[in-house]
Amino acid sequence: MQSIGHPATWMGRLIAWLDRLLNREDDKAEARRRAGAVAVLTLLGIVGVVAFAVERALLLLPFGLVLVALLASTLLAQRSLSVHVAGVADALEEGGVDAGRMAVAQIVGRDTAGLDEAGVARAAIESLAENFSDGVVAPTIFMLIAGLPGAAVYKAINTADSMIGHRSERHRDFGKTAARLDDFLNLPASRLSALLIVAAAAMSKNASAAAAWAATWRDGPKHISPNAGYPEAAMAGALGLVLGGPRAYEGTDVHGAWMGDGRCEVGVADIRAALDLYARADGLLIAIVGVLVALIALA
Repeated sequence: MQSIGHPATWMGRLIAWLDRLLNREDDKAEARRRAGAVAVLTLLGIVGVVAFAVERALLLLPFGLVLVALLASTLLAQRSLSVHVAGVADALEEGGVDAGRMAVAQIVGRDTAGLDEAGVARAAIESLAENFSDGVVAPTIFMLIAGLPGAAVYKAINTADSMIGHRSERHRDFGKTAARLDDFLNLPASRLSALLIVAAAAMSKNASAAAAWAATWRDGPKHISPNAGYPEAAMAGALGLVLGGPRAYEGTDVHGAWMGDGRCEVGVADIRAALDLYARADGLLIAIVGVLVALIALA
């Protein structure tokens, strides 16, 4: 995989090329929105056709289904998410706030230069919760529904949202289709992710399932994102923390809602606790998928 590159890297290159080709700064807003829609349709067409062809070809080989499953698993972010968030905790412990800021800047889109230790820790935990939804649960759902093409098409949309769906001047209109489609596709995954975190909290001595459940449905809908608030609120409630709140993106202040009603002071130990909760929630997801696959095989 290292020699040929990760599929998400190929998708990113295609998105960047479409951005350069179709996103003309002298076009009016409506024209740029239409161009963004064309870019998304082109992206999905290419990724879907290639993924379908690869899946068909692999299924002709001995142990083809195993090969398809292994390739599809590269579109899930379970291990990389855990490694990157743990890296923030390690950086805070070993190098202090400055090192923590540098580490968390690798996994969040917000401005990190002014974050204190609690701000760095909150950003890491929020990223863990949100990316559990759109980096693990969502692609798993689409893989179960439509195999490798389903997971690949979802990953393409999610990558497009991260690259062109933000509200920068260049992508405010061009990226609107990508952002809205990503929001729509993540609706079920965000709610399921919150439920998995609640269930994981019920299995942990140091987390509260009741508080996670209450925070999810009280605070999740308040988030500026239609999806991110649910797993973030569940994580906040489970660990007795306050997450979310104001933050800045490219110098622009965003007055986000607060998730949870616990402690405001968040530290390295809380990142470790969040990682433990994430591992339990991910284990539950794997168990559910295993049961579903077994039932399908026996049907």
